[in-house]
Amino acid sequence: MNPSYDPAKPHHRPQGFQNVHTEFTPKSLADVLRWRWDASRRGLPPPPQAPIPRLAPDLDFLHRNARAAARMQPTVTWVGHATVMAQLGGLTLLTDPIFSERASPVSFLGPKRQQPPGILARDLPHVDLVLASHNHYDHLDEASVDALNRQSGGPPLFVVPLGLKSWLAGRGVRHAVELDWWQSHLLQAPAGDVEVMLVPAQHWSARGLTDRMTTLWGGFAVFAPDCHLFYAGDTGYSRDFTDMRARFAPRQRPEQGGGFDIALLPIGAYEPRWFMATQHVNAQEAVKIHRDLGAKQSLGVHWGTFELTDEPLDEPPKALAAQRRAQGLSEDEFFVMAIGETRVLRPR
Repeated sequence: MNPSYDPAKPHHRPQGFQNVHTEFTPKSLADVLRWRWDASRRGLPPPPQAPIPRLAPDLDFLHRNARAAARMQPTVTWVGHATVMAQLGGLTLLTDPIFSERASPVSFLGPKRQQPPGILARDLPHVDLVLASHNHYDHLDEASVDALNRQSGGPPLFVVPLGLKSWLAGRGVRHAVELDWWQSHLLQAPAGDVEVMLVPAQHWSARGLTDRMTTLWGGFAVFAPDCHLFYAGDTGYSRDFTDMRARFAPRQRPEQGGGFDIALLPIGAYEPRWFMATQHVNAQEAVKIHRDLGAKQSLGVHWGTFELTDEPLDEPPKALAAQRRAQGLSEDEFFVMAIGETRVLRPR
Protein backbone atom coordinates (compact mmCIF):
# COMPACT_ATOMS: atom_id res chain seq x y z
CA MET A 1 0.00 0.00 0.00
CA ASN A 2 1.03 3.61 -0.60
CA PRO A 3 1.54 5.13 2.90
CA SER A 4 1.20 8.63 1.42
CA TYR A 5 -2.03 7.86 -0.47
CA ASP A 6 -4.38 10.84 -0.71
CA PRO A 7 -7.53 10.11 -2.77
CA ALA A 8 -7.97 13.84 -3.39
CA LYS A 9 -4.77 13.94 -5.46
CA PRO A 10 -5.17 12.59 -9.01
CA HIS A 11 -1.59 11.31 -9.24
CA HIS A 12 -1.97 9.19 -6.08
CA ARG A 13 -2.98 5.54 -6.26
CA PRO A 14 -3.58 3.11 -3.38
CA GLN A 15 -0.51 1.13 -4.50
CA GLY A 16 1.66 4.05 -5.67
CA PHE A 17 1.60 6.94 -8.11
CA GLN A 18 0.74 7.84 -11.70
CA ASN A 19 1.21 10.71 -14.15
CA VAL A 20 -1.41 13.45 -14.44
CA HIS A 21 -1.98 13.97 -18.16
CA THR A 22 -0.90 10.65 -19.72
CA GLU A 23 -0.90 7.52 -17.59
CA PHE A 24 2.27 5.50 -17.94
CA THR A 25 1.70 1.93 -19.10
CA PRO A 26 4.77 -0.21 -18.50
CA LYS A 27 6.11 -1.97 -21.56
CA SER A 28 5.69 -5.72 -21.62
CA LEU A 29 8.56 -8.19 -21.61
CA ALA A 30 7.71 -8.86 -25.26
CA ASP A 31 8.16 -5.15 -26.04
CA VAL A 32 11.51 -5.08 -24.26
CA LEU A 33 12.72 -8.15 -26.13
CA ARG A 34 11.50 -6.71 -29.44
CA TRP A 35 13.43 -3.49 -28.79
CA ARG A 36 16.63 -5.22 -27.74
CA TRP A 37 16.50 -7.77 -30.57
CA ASP A 38 15.95 -5.06 -33.16
CA ALA A 39 18.79 -2.96 -31.73
CA SER A 40 21.12 -5.95 -31.77
CA ARG A 41 20.14 -6.87 -35.33
CA ARG A 42 20.81 -3.30 -36.55
CA GLY A 43 23.98 -2.75 -34.51
CA LEU A 44 22.47 0.01 -32.38
CA PRO A 45 23.56 2.29 -30.93
CA PRO A 46 26.29 3.13 -33.45
CA PRO A 47 29.51 4.54 -32.03
CA PRO A 48 29.81 8.33 -31.80
CA GLN A 49 31.46 10.05 -34.75
CA ALA A 50 33.43 12.41 -32.50
CA PRO A 51 34.58 12.38 -28.88
CA ILE A 52 32.20 13.84 -26.32
CA PRO A 53 33.60 17.31 -25.46
CA ARG A 54 35.45 17.65 -22.16
CA LEU A 55 37.08 20.52 -20.30
CA ALA A 56 39.24 20.43 -17.21
CA PRO A 57 37.07 21.81 -14.40
CA ASP A 58 38.02 25.16 -12.90
CA LEU A 59 38.19 23.78 -9.39
CA ASP A 60 39.89 26.85 -7.95
CA PHE A 61 37.06 29.12 -9.10
CA LEU A 62 34.34 26.68 -8.01
CA HIS A 63 35.77 26.30 -4.51
CA ARG A 64 36.28 30.06 -4.14
CA ASN A 65 32.74 30.65 -5.36
CA ALA A 66 31.37 28.13 -2.84
CA ARG A 67 33.17 29.94 -0.02
CA ALA A 68 31.94 33.34 -1.20
CA ALA A 69 28.53 32.66 0.40
CA ALA A 70 26.37 35.79 -0.07
CA ARG A 71 28.72 37.03 -2.83
CA MET A 72 28.47 33.77 -4.81
CA GLN A 73 28.10 34.06 -8.58
CA PRO A 74 25.31 31.84 -10.00
CA THR A 75 26.87 29.02 -12.03
CA VAL A 76 26.12 25.65 -13.58
CA THR A 77 28.77 22.95 -14.16
CA TRP A 78 28.02 19.81 -16.16
CA VAL A 79 29.45 16.80 -14.33
CA GLY A 80 27.96 14.38 -16.86
CA HIS A 81 24.65 12.66 -17.70
CA ALA A 82 21.98 14.39 -15.56
CA THR A 83 24.44 15.42 -12.85
CA VAL A 84 24.84 19.20 -12.72
CA MET A 85 26.48 21.19 -9.97
CA ALA A 86 24.75 24.53 -9.55
CA GLN A 87 25.87 27.35 -7.30
CA LEU A 88 23.17 29.86 -6.38
CA GLY A 89 21.87 31.72 -3.37
CA GLY A 90 25.07 30.91 -1.47
CA LEU A 91 24.42 27.16 -1.85
CA THR A 92 26.14 24.43 -3.87
CA LEU A 93 23.70 21.80 -5.12
CA LEU A 94 23.86 18.65 -7.21
CA THR A 95 21.15 17.17 -9.41
CA ASP A 96 20.90 13.36 -9.57
CA PRO A 97 24.54 12.67 -8.66
CA ILE A 98 26.14 9.59 -10.20
CA PHE A 99 29.90 9.14 -10.09
CA SER A 100 29.94 5.34 -10.39
CA GLU A 101 31.22 3.33 -13.35
CA ARG A 102 27.85 1.70 -14.00
CA ALA A 103 24.22 2.76 -13.74
CA SER A 104 23.22 -0.57 -12.30
CA PRO A 105 22.53 -2.45 -9.05
CA VAL A 106 25.71 -4.49 -9.66
CA SER A 107 29.26 -3.48 -10.56
CA PHE A 108 29.79 -6.03 -13.34
CA LEU A 109 26.68 -5.57 -15.50
CA GLY A 110 24.51 -2.77 -16.84
CA PRO A 111 25.15 0.55 -18.64
CA LYS A 112 28.81 1.49 -18.29
CA ARG A 113 30.06 5.05 -18.05
CA GLN A 114 31.61 6.11 -21.36
CA GLN A 115 33.15 9.34 -19.99
CA PRO A 116 34.57 9.96 -16.52
CA PRO A 117 32.77 12.55 -14.38
CA GLY A 118 33.67 16.15 -15.14
CA ILE A 119 34.50 16.55 -11.43
CA LEU A 120 35.37 13.63 -9.19
CA ALA A 121 33.29 13.35 -6.03
CA ARG A 122 36.38 13.93 -3.87
CA ASP A 123 37.14 17.21 -5.69
CA LEU A 124 33.72 18.81 -5.22
CA PRO A 125 33.31 21.86 -3.05
CA HIS A 126 31.14 21.20 -0.03
CA VAL A 127 27.70 20.23 -1.31
CA ASP A 128 24.79 21.76 0.60
CA LEU A 129 21.85 20.27 -1.29
CA VAL A 130 21.18 17.16 -3.40
CA LEU A 131 18.09 16.94 -5.59
CA ALA A 132 17.17 13.36 -6.57
CA SER A 133 14.39 13.25 -9.16
CA HIS A 134 13.53 9.53 -9.02
CA ASN A 135 14.95 6.13 -8.18
CA HIS A 136 16.24 4.81 -11.53
CA TYR A 137 19.86 3.71 -11.25
CA ASP A 138 21.25 6.41 -13.54
CA HIS A 139 19.69 9.07 -11.27
CA LEU A 140 19.83 7.62 -7.75
CA ASP A 141 23.22 5.95 -7.30
CA GLU A 142 23.87 4.34 -3.94
CA ALA A 143 27.65 4.74 -3.91
CA SER A 144 27.38 8.41 -4.83
CA VAL A 145 24.76 9.02 -2.14
CA ASP A 146 27.01 7.32 0.42
CA ALA A 147 30.04 9.41 -0.61
CA LEU A 148 28.11 12.66 -0.34
CA ASN A 149 26.61 11.68 2.99
CA ARG A 150 30.16 11.19 4.31
CA GLN A 151 31.60 14.41 2.86
CA SER A 152 33.88 16.51 5.04
CA GLY A 153 32.00 19.25 6.83
CA GLY A 154 28.75 17.33 7.20
CA PRO A 155 26.18 15.79 4.87
CA PRO A 156 24.11 17.73 2.38
CA LEU A 157 20.34 17.95 2.60
CA PHE A 158 18.79 15.37 0.28
CA VAL A 159 15.43 16.45 -1.19
CA VAL A 160 13.54 13.56 -2.78
CA PRO A 161 10.05 12.59 -3.99
CA LEU A 162 7.59 10.73 -1.78
CA GLY A 163 8.70 7.24 -0.80
CA LEU A 164 12.47 7.73 -1.07
CA LYS A 165 13.25 9.07 2.39
CA SER A 166 13.04 5.55 3.82
CA TRP A 167 15.43 4.28 1.11
CA LEU A 168 17.90 6.98 2.15
CA ALA A 169 17.43 6.17 5.82
CA GLY A 170 18.29 2.55 5.10
CA ARG A 171 21.67 3.77 3.87
CA GLY A 172 22.38 5.98 6.87
CA VAL A 173 21.11 9.25 5.40
CA ARG A 174 19.34 11.18 8.14
CA HIS A 175 19.37 14.68 6.63
CA ALA A 176 16.55 14.31 4.09
CA VAL A 177 13.19 15.78 3.15
CA GLU A 178 10.62 14.13 0.89
CA LEU A 179 8.03 16.08 -1.07
CA ASP A 180 4.88 15.55 -3.09
CA TRP A 181 4.31 17.44 -6.35
CA TRP A 182 3.92 21.19 -5.71
CA GLN A 183 5.23 20.90 -2.16
CA SER A 184 8.18 23.06 -1.11
CA HIS A 185 11.00 23.08 1.39
CA LEU A 186 12.56 26.38 2.47
CA LEU A 187 16.27 26.62 3.21
CA GLN A 188 17.96 29.50 4.95
CA ALA A 189 20.96 30.34 2.80
CA PRO A 190 23.68 33.03 2.94
CA ALA A 191 22.04 35.10 0.18
CA GLY A 192 18.50 34.73 1.53
CA ASP A 193 15.82 32.06 1.63
CA VAL A 194 15.94 29.39 -1.11
CA GLU A 195 12.74 27.50 -1.92
CA VAL A 196 12.94 24.01 -3.42
CA MET A 197 9.73 22.67 -4.97
CA LEU A 198 9.05 19.22 -6.42
CA VAL A 199 7.12 19.51 -9.68
CA PRO A 200 5.47 16.90 -11.93
CA ALA A 201 7.26 14.96 -14.67
CA GLN A 202 5.91 12.47 -17.22
CA HIS A 203 7.85 9.41 -16.08
CA TRP A 204 7.79 6.42 -13.70
CA SER A 205 9.86 4.72 -11.00
CA ALA A 206 11.32 1.32 -10.13
CA ARG A 207 14.54 -0.21 -8.81
CA GLY A 208 13.44 -3.82 -9.18
CA LEU A 209 10.73 -6.03 -10.62
CA THR A 210 8.20 -5.59 -7.83
CA ASP A 211 8.31 -1.87 -6.92
CA ARG A 212 7.19 -0.19 -10.14
CA MET A 213 5.45 3.18 -9.52
CA THR A 214 5.55 2.73 -5.73
CA THR A 215 7.69 5.85 -5.18
CA LEU A 216 7.11 9.24 -6.77
CA TRP A 217 9.23 10.93 -9.46
CA GLY A 218 9.45 14.54 -10.59
CA GLY A 219 11.52 17.59 -11.38
CA PHE A 220 12.55 20.56 -9.25
CA ALA A 221 12.03 24.29 -9.26
CA VAL A 222 14.59 26.17 -7.16
CA PHE A 223 13.87 29.79 -6.31
CA ALA A 224 16.86 31.71 -4.95
CA PRO A 225 17.16 35.50 -4.75
CA ASP A 226 19.84 35.54 -7.46
CA CYS A 227 18.67 32.66 -9.69
CA HIS A 228 15.58 30.63 -10.54
CA LEU A 229 16.65 27.13 -11.65
CA PHE A 230 14.50 24.39 -13.14
CA TYR A 231 15.53 20.73 -13.40
CA ALA A 232 13.17 18.45 -15.31
CA GLY A 233 14.55 15.08 -14.20
CA ASP A 234 13.53 12.39 -16.68
CA THR A 235 10.34 13.18 -18.56
CA GLY A 236 8.27 12.67 -21.63
CA TYR A 237 6.48 15.67 -23.07
CA SER A 238 3.23 16.69 -21.38
CA ARG A 239 1.08 19.70 -20.49
CA ASP A 240 2.75 19.75 -17.08
CA PHE A 241 5.17 22.43 -18.29
CA THR A 242 2.50 24.91 -19.36
CA ASP A 243 0.82 24.21 -16.00
CA MET A 244 4.07 25.18 -14.28
CA ARG A 245 4.44 28.41 -16.20
CA ALA A 246 0.93 29.44 -15.21
CA ARG A 247 1.51 28.48 -11.58
CA PHE A 248 4.81 30.34 -11.32
CA ALA A 249 3.72 33.43 -13.29
CA PRO A 250 2.91 35.50 -10.15
CA ARG A 251 6.51 35.16 -8.92
CA GLN A 252 8.18 35.45 -12.35
CA ARG A 253 6.70 38.67 -13.69
CA PRO A 254 9.11 40.80 -15.78
CA GLU A 255 9.59 43.31 -12.97
CA GLN A 256 10.58 40.40 -10.68
CA GLY A 257 13.24 39.13 -13.06
CA GLY A 258 11.12 37.02 -15.42
CA GLY A 259 11.12 33.26 -15.91
CA PHE A 260 13.64 30.59 -15.02
CA ASP A 261 17.18 31.87 -15.45
CA ILE A 262 18.35 28.35 -16.32
CA ALA A 263 16.43 25.15 -17.11
CA LEU A 264 18.25 21.81 -17.09
CA LEU A 265 16.40 19.78 -19.71
CA PRO A 266 17.07 16.21 -20.94
CA ILE A 267 17.89 15.88 -24.63
CA GLY A 268 19.12 12.26 -24.85
CA ALA A 269 17.96 8.64 -24.42
CA TYR A 270 15.01 8.95 -26.81
CA GLU A 271 15.23 6.20 -29.45
CA PRO A 272 13.26 4.21 -30.50
CA ARG A 273 10.32 6.58 -30.16
CA TRP A 274 7.72 3.80 -30.02
CA PHE A 275 9.37 2.66 -26.78
CA MET A 276 10.69 5.90 -25.28
CA ALA A 277 8.25 8.69 -26.19
CA THR A 278 6.13 8.46 -23.04
CA GLN A 279 9.16 8.64 -20.74
CA HIS A 280 12.01 10.55 -22.48
CA VAL A 281 11.77 13.66 -24.66
CA ASN A 282 13.74 14.14 -27.85
CA ALA A 283 15.33 17.45 -28.89
CA GLN A 284 12.18 18.77 -30.55
CA GLU A 285 10.15 18.16 -27.39
CA ALA A 286 12.89 19.60 -25.18
CA VAL A 287 12.67 22.86 -27.14
CA LYS A 288 8.89 22.80 -26.61
CA ILE A 289 9.48 22.47 -22.86
CA HIS A 290 11.93 25.39 -22.99
CA ARG A 291 9.25 27.50 -24.65
CA ASP A 292 6.43 26.21 -22.41
CA LEU A 293 8.38 27.21 -19.30
CA GLY A 294 9.40 30.58 -20.70
CA ALA A 295 12.97 29.89 -19.61
CA LYS A 296 15.59 32.50 -20.40
CA GLN A 297 18.22 29.82 -21.05
CA SER A 298 18.25 26.03 -21.10
CA LEU A 299 21.10 23.54 -20.78
CA GLY A 300 20.76 20.17 -22.50
CA VAL A 301 21.67 17.26 -20.19
CA HIS A 302 21.11 13.47 -20.02
CA TRP A 303 23.35 12.60 -22.97
CA GLY A 304 26.92 11.62 -23.75
CA THR A 305 27.69 9.46 -20.69
CA PHE A 306 25.70 6.20 -20.63
CA GLU A 307 24.48 4.21 -23.65
CA LEU A 308 20.90 3.72 -22.58
CA THR A 309 19.02 3.77 -25.90
CA ASP A 310 19.50 3.43 -29.65
CA GLU A 311 20.84 6.83 -30.72
CA PRO A 312 24.64 7.40 -30.71
CA LEU A 313 26.03 9.28 -27.72
CA ASP A 314 26.91 12.36 -29.80
CA GLU A 315 23.58 12.69 -31.64
CA PRO A 316 21.51 14.72 -29.12
CA PRO A 317 23.47 18.01 -29.53
CA LYS A 318 23.21 17.71 -33.31
CA ALA A 319 19.48 17.14 -33.06
CA LEU A 320 19.20 20.11 -30.70
CA ALA A 321 21.10 22.36 -33.12
CA ALA A 322 18.72 21.36 -35.92
CA GLN A 323 15.71 22.13 -33.73
CA ARG A 324 17.14 25.51 -32.74
CA ARG A 325 17.45 26.42 -36.40
CA ALA A 326 13.97 25.12 -37.20
CA GLN A 327 12.35 26.95 -34.27
CA GLY A 328 14.30 30.20 -34.39
CA LEU A 329 16.29 29.86 -31.17
CA SER A 330 19.83 31.11 -30.70
CA GLU A 331 22.55 28.86 -29.35
CA ASP A 332 22.71 31.03 -26.25
CA GLU A 333 19.04 30.31 -25.48
CA PHE A 334 19.40 26.51 -25.48
CA PHE A 335 22.95 25.24 -25.33
CA VAL A 336 25.07 22.23 -24.42
CA MET A 337 28.33 22.23 -22.51
CA ALA A 338 31.46 20.13 -22.38
CA ILE A 339 31.72 17.70 -19.47
CA GLY A 340 33.52 19.63 -16.72
CA GLU A 341 32.61 23.03 -18.15
CA THR A 342 31.23 25.83 -15.98
CA ARG A 343 28.99 28.65 -17.16
CA VAL A 344 28.50 31.77 -15.06
CA LEU A 345 24.92 33.02 -15.17
CA ARG A 346 23.62 36.56 -14.99
CA PRO A 347 22.07 37.09 -11.53
CA ARG A 348 18.46 38.17 -11.21
